[in-house]
Amino acid sequence: MYQSLKTGLLALTLAVSLPAAAENYTIGTGSQSGTYYPLGGILAKVWNDNIDDFNMRAEVTAASVENVIKVSSNKQLAGIAMGNVVLQAYEGTKPFPRKMDVSVLFALYPNVVQFLVPADSDITSIEQLKGKRVSLGAPGSGTRVSAINILKTLGIEESDVNGQALNYTATTNALANGQIDAGVIVGSLGVGAITELALTRNIRILSFTDAELAKIVETNPSYQSLDVPADTYKNVPEFKAPAVWNVLVANNKMDEELAYDMTKAAFDNIDKIRQVIGVTKFTTIENMGQLKGIPLHPGAQKYLNEQTQ
Repeated sequence: MYQSLKTGLLALTLAVSLPAAAENYTIGTGSQSGTYYPLGGILAKVWNDNIDDFNMRAEVTAASVENVIKVSSNKQLAGIAMGNVVLQAYEGTKPFPRKMDVSVLFALYPNVVQFLVPADSDITSIEQLKGKRVSLGAPGSGTRVSAINILKTLGIEESDVNGQALNYTATTNALANGQIDAGVIVGSLGVGAITELALTRNIRILSFTDAELAKIVETNPSYQSLDVPADTYKNVPEFKAPAVWNVLVANNKMDEELAYDMTKAAFDNIDKIRQVIGVTKFTTIENMGQLKGIPLHPGAQKYLNEQTQ
């Protein structure tokens, strides 16, 4: 009896004296050759360093669609996703089977829809992609959703191209090796996969016409037209393309205080984040609500209200 009492007291003492274990979380990102993964890594570090009992790591995923689904089903605490995909999830339209439990903490930066071809390709327009071997992006990625939606908006069905389901790295490798005629990468300007390809291969990025861009923006309000200057990538001429904001998503039932703390920690340390990910120059308090049609999480909205009063 004495021994069992002693054991019980020891267990109680340890329970009282030991600090509570930190909660373990993940943030859904994308492939390691994109911007989402390093951005998720620096966000996780900022939160780990500034929120008590918080431990997060960046997780490689198929990006937007997978991240939204995992956040909605509480398999990830947060995720990075393209705005058009998040709107489709919020509204419950394809590729989502129903309305997802998702909200936005804050907008991050605009993603550009970039159709890559070899510099000597005879493909000079989006229309000429019909019948060609085109990488449309990995299954479950926002790249694939955007590529298919944009082509459809311009009258090109998925069945009109010989579509391949490749991620960023596989797309650039296949293009370099002549295994595809064109590839789509939807990412920030200067995204690593295209930057690295342009260093070893001569490439072009197809330019959308003003009429095509107007049609895309009219049909998909989450997009905007963007003029990209020459030499954004080595030897790549200027081009025009549709762009859509990336956002940081969370479950709409996330604890309000935690959402507030994550938002505050990110903006309190935004200079550190920008040292790692230059494109986060667009991640500002003024841009938090850039994605229209879906509300900010109440915790994020509370932080925004404090900063704009």
